[in-house]
Amino acid sequence: MGKRGNIHDFTGAEVREGDTIVYSARRGNGVRMTEAVVLETYTEKYKGRVLPMLKVRPTGNESGFVKRASFAIQRIAAEHFAVTVPAEEKVESTV
Repeated sequence: MGKRGNIHDFTGAEVREGDTIVYSARRGNGVRMTEAVVLETYTEKYKGRVLPMLKVRPTGNESGFVKRASFAIQRIAAEHFAVTVPAEEKVESTV
């Protein structure tokens, strides 16, 4: 059994603020892979279910030939994404 309050990607990596993730985004009639930085993790209640959500800011690195027009903050459902670069954890010095 897992802990409550943690959001994980499909590989089991925990998602935290500052992590870099990759998710699929619609562009016209197609889909492209988009890289983004996680700003916030939260939940929304929809039809009696609690859904994990992410607030992300696209970095501009993505698949496709046409560049992204807007770097606005996006809200995505935390279902189909992967953590590519975990945020650096603060390490306290004992010296």
